[in-house]
Parts: sequence; C-alpha cells; structure tokens
Amino acid sequence: MSKPNFDKLIDRRNTNSYKWDEYSDVLPMWVADMDFETAPCITEALRRRVEHGIFGYTFVPDSYYEAIINWFQRRHHWTIQQDWIQYTTGVVPALSCVIKALTMPGEKVIVMTPVYNCFFSSIRNNGCEVLTCPLLPTQEEPFLSDPSLPTTYSYEIDFEAFEDCCEDEKATLFVLCNPHNPAGRVWRTDELEKIATICRRNHVRVVSDEIHCEIVMPCHHYVPYATIDDTAIVLCSPSKSFNTAGLQIANIICRDAETRRRIDRAININEVCDVNPFGVIALEAAYNEGEEWLTALNEYIYCNYRAFVDYFNEWFPQLPVTTLEGTYLVWVDISATEMTGDELTDCLKDHAELLLSSGSIYGDDRYVRFNIACPRSRMMEGLRRFRSVVKSLL
Repeated sequence: MSKPNFDKLIDRRNTNSYKWDEYSDVLPMWVADMDFETAPCITEALRRRVEHGIFGYTFVPDSYYEAIINWFQRRHHWTIQQDWIQYTTGVVPALSCVIKALTMPGEKVIVMTPVYNCFFSSIRNNGCEVLTCPLLPTQEEPFLSDPSLPTTYSYEIDFEAFEDCCEDEKATLFVLCNPHNPAGRVWRTDELEKIATICRRNHVRVVSDEIHCEIVMPCHHYVPYATIDDTAIVLCSPSKSFNTAGLQIANIICRDAETRRRIDRAININEVCDVNPFGVIALEAAYNEGEEWLTALNEYIYCNYRAFVDYFNEWFPQLPVTTLEGTYLVWVDISATEMTGDELTDCLKDHAELLLSSGSIYGDDRYVRFNIACPRSRMMEGLRRFRSVVKSLL
C-alpha cells in the first residue's frame, strides 16, 4: 500500500455533507466526521459493487461476521462468537434499542459527563431519566503519553460519586463511552475493573459505546469493556475509524442470549433491522484489508494533536487542553475567556467563520470541542481563525 496522503485538501462543498453544507461560508471543525478519503481498499470494494448495477435488498453474509471476529481477536484479543453480533444502522440507533430493551420508562440511566450528546437524547427518548456522574479534571497528568508535550490536563472517574449513582434504586443501566468523547480518555484496565465491580454489586447493567476504539494515541491501549465484564453490551462500528458514517452500519455485541432476544425485539420495534449493501461491504474491506491505512491515520492525528497543543501553549496558555489519549476530538477549557461555550462558538461563527462544538451539549458549557481529523494546513487555518477572536478576550 502506498503511503496515504492525509495532507490532501478535498473540497466537500455541494456534496450534501452535513459537516460542510449545513452551514455555508464557515470552516467546520465540529461534528465527528473526518476530512480524509477513506482507505483505498474500501473505495475499491465499493467500486466493484457499484459496477454490478443492481442495489436490491441485501442480507448479511457469514463473511461479515468473520471480518468482525478476526479483527477484534487480532487487534484486541477479544474472542467473539458469531451469534453474539447483531447488526443495525448506527451506534446511536443501537444505543436506543439497548435502552429500550433493558429499562422501563421512569428508570435512571447513568452517564459520566461531559459526554456525547446523543446519550442524553437516547435516554430521554426512551422515557428514562439521565443520572449524571461528572468526571474529575486532573492536573497531575500521571498517564501523559509524551513528556515532550507542554502541560495539558486530563479527567479521572469519581468512583465515590459513581457508586452513589449506582446505589440509586431507580438506576438500572450505565452508558460507558470507551474511549470517552469528548474527554479524550482511553480507560485503563484497572478503571474498567472498578466500574465492573461497582455495577455488579449494585445490579446495574453496562452498555459501552466503543465507536472510537481504533483512534488511540501512542502509549495508550484500548480495552474492550466486554473483556472485563462478560454481561456487558458493546456498541461498535468502523465508521469513525474509516470515515464511513454515511454508509450506516454498526454492531451490538452481547454474550447473553436472553439479552440479545430483548435487543432484537427493540431493533424491530424501532425498525432499524435493515442495512444497505455498501455498509456491509465497507466493513468487510476495512476489517480485512484496512489495518495498515489505520496505523498511518493514527500517526497523522497524533502529529496534528502535537501541533495543536504547541499552538495553544504559544498563544493561549490560559486555555487548558485535554490530554488526547483517544478519538480525534480535542476538549478545551475556555473559562479564561469569561464566555460560555455557546457564546464563544457563536462569536467564532459570526466573526471568524469558524464552527466548533459548544461544550453545553455535552454537559459543560465552560468548554469547546475541536475536530482535528483534517489536513494539517486546514487545522492550522482553524487555529488562526480561533486566535483572531480569542486573543482579544484574554
């Protein structure tokens, strides 16, 4: 495979791109969608399918399951059986189905904030109550992967508060984000073991969103939660890692047959049981042939992150940047600007034509989130636009 050119600038305007065409005349660094061409093996597999010329109803073949099983065994030492896998159209529909299957309206579902915004809507849409357990910011940096980077900060789990949440008599489910969006954490084995112990003691089931599991920075290691707790339900997809979200394919992996029966019922109630042939083909190509491309992608994102932190250290030392252990989403504390996330993102959109995500939708309006999965020149242009507004606020 020739070395991928992640520096290549691709014009995505007028392609009905949610990221680029939802708002005109802005540089978008918000929604979790990469500006890189997907792996060539995926493009070639899709091209072969398109040339057939007929796109009728499709079923999922055994080769699809084999690709998933081999990928997670090879890369993450997680042994999965075929009947544990249930496919659907996306991780968010999958989460909604699991909540519907395992809770009753009025029960509480625990999340660790700040966290992916669709967790809140999926919980509420199924008649449940969100029970928040805030993560704790830490300046100690005991797990910083690269000591040459300037000072950043990270998050840790408040296990005492988490136990209190699990002891709530209405709490029946915990939605884990592993790796965590937007905090950037890749949870360690000891942390996952503590979660499992607390949840087991309090009869709280765990569903783990692991959609970002392949975007991991050097010296960090993704651990599938189901290797710690075999009662867990894991949600995964190649969509974030290979930039194929529009092809709409995801998987629910669960060992327990009765739980799968209930989830299958919810999948059918929610009418998300049919997938398109392109999603199936893309997953097989990614998991069978895309590993070398993915390695190069992770290296590029890490170099982007180093450049991002260096820029903030030079121009905005008052704005702490999270240590990025996983994902391509950088979480920045903007408290020193004395603006909320909503206020700052509106100001950047209006005065710098830069679009970021406000921390308010993730549960903390003192932050903004940057998507750095783009060519480095584009990221640096975004940082210059950010500086044009923020320098006068500090």
